Amino acid sequence: MNPNDSIKNRQKTLNQRYKELMEQAYNFRQTDAELSDLSEFRAMKLLNKLNTLRYFSKYPVK
Repeated sequence: MNPNDSIKNRQKTLNQRYKELMEQAYNFRQTDAELSDLSEFRAMKLLNKLNTLRYFSKYPVK
């Protein structure tokens, strides 16, 4: 597998998980603020990883 392909696959997986966590945070917002904050924090950590992968995908591995 090409390293660029593995980066794209990882981005896709992380992006899907990020969306799930943000949806969870939104759903918990009215019922449990602590769980909402926790989901949002985890989503922010994933977003940081996604941004790192986006940076590396700009410059393909030869």
